[in-house]
Amino acid sequence: MYSVYALYNLKHDRIYIGQTEDLVLRLKLHKDKGFGKNHYTARLDGDWNLIYTEAVQTRIEALKREKQLKSYRGRQFIKKQIPIPG
Repeated sequence: MYSVYALYNLKHDRIYIGQTEDLVLRLKLHKDKGFGKNHYTARLDGDWNLIYTEAVQTRIEALKREKQLKSYRGRQFIKKQIPIPG
């Protein structure tokens, strides 16, 4: 089982979309800057919060769905998942 996910950084108003087989580990790597300083989420300060996740059966499906979510229409869908501070 694979997960396609979206993270949101409120401080910079940025979205990151990715896919993984181990969502818990991947979220920990994002939080702890475990990918190194050249990774997109490590270059921006502030917290990255999980705003969307979707389970799929295979890595091929995960890669396909990740690509869809990174498209214009996919990003519009993801933006609707961002919690409005209030």
